[in-house]
Amino acid sequence: MNHYVLFVSNRAPFGFWGEIGWTGVDLFFGLSGYLIGNQIFSAMRSEGGFSLRTFYIRRFLRTLPAFYAVLALYAFWPWFRAGLTLPPLWQFLTFTQNFNLTPGTAFSHAWSLCVEEQFYVLLPAIALLIAAMRRSLAWAWVAVAASLLGGMAIRSYLWQTQVGNSDGGFPYYNVIYYSSLCRFDELVAGVALALLKNHHAGAWSKLTAHGNWALAAGMAVGGTALYLFAEDHYGYGMTVFGYPLLALGVTLLLIAALSPGSLLEKTPIPGFGKLALWSYAIYLTHKQLFLLLKPELAQHGISVASWSGIGIMTAISLPAGWLLYAAIETPFMKLRDRYFPVKRAEPHAPTSGSDPDSAKCGSGRLSEMA
Repeated sequence: MNHYVLFVSNRAPFGFWGEIGWTGVDLFFGLSGYLIGNQIFSAMRSEGGFSLRTFYIRRFLRTLPAFYAVLALYAFWPWFRAGLTLPPLWQFLTFTQNFNLTPGTAFSHAWSLCVEEQFYVLLPAIALLIAAMRRSLAWAWVAVAASLLGGMAIRSYLWQTQVGNSDGGFPYYNVIYYSSLCRFDELVAGVALALLKNHHAGAWSKLTAHGNWALAAGMAVGGTALYLFAEDHYGYGMTVFGYPLLALGVTLLLIAALSPGSLLEKTPIPGFGKLALWSYAIYLTHKQLFLLLKPELAQHGISVASWSGIGIMTAISLPAGWLLYAAIETPFMKLRDRYFPVKRAEPHAPTSGSDPDSAKCGSGRLSEMA
């Protein structure tokens, strides 16, 4: 919705949800932080241990093939760029495109994938480093707290020195919104949740015993964050404190999703499981398809702000995502699972208040997304 109102329909017709739809990225970061953190921490506690090599291979086979396929369309098919300037290829290949990114360039929405790939590379290395230290669990929580406080301090400094009252113009997006240094709050919150699950079984059991309360709290906190961002997205207060508040709301919703018997955990939504599987491919392709389809609809007298125009865009974007998923993602995931399977080993004896069950994946529907 946010991409639609920004690049297609000029703020109509989604209203509030179009204004704050960018927070879908933050929800994805929270999911990713938990899922990847849980993979790493549970493997580190298993008899087989954690293989950095296998982790990297599995991650790259999951994310890179579809990304490279879409990047090839941008690089070698000028029509596909719809007149937009493509940043240097080396920035995409090294996943550094989000640093000093110019808004409105071709494939600009891949900035969030850059943040993700940087996270995939750094988290396991940091986890292994901390695990080698004495009192590693205490240091892990120190690292979580320091990361969240550090993110707030960095955003505060950058806002005051480079953004100021720019009202969401180029400086805000270039310096803060796209920057890995400013957008890891939800990733860290998700990692903290995975750390809690794997090493503090008592606290985890208490949390997940009240899933419906977590759902209500998550909706209240998340809803408050969305409302405040809609009112003052680019102000100093929301820039510094809004992202941690949003991270808290996302974390509470994740707890609700992982709580056995809770409303969110036990209520299936028909078709959404498949949509979740295709979501990465849809993410890669939808925005550019919108831009390419916009003039075509105009030529046929169809308003992109009308529900018929939106229906046509959706009817093309979803199957296009499925096609990329089926043709590129699926074969490589089969290759990954055949040659680099996840070893399901029993965990070591419980430590630091943990138990064997805490090393297992949480909700099956969430773990499939990894």
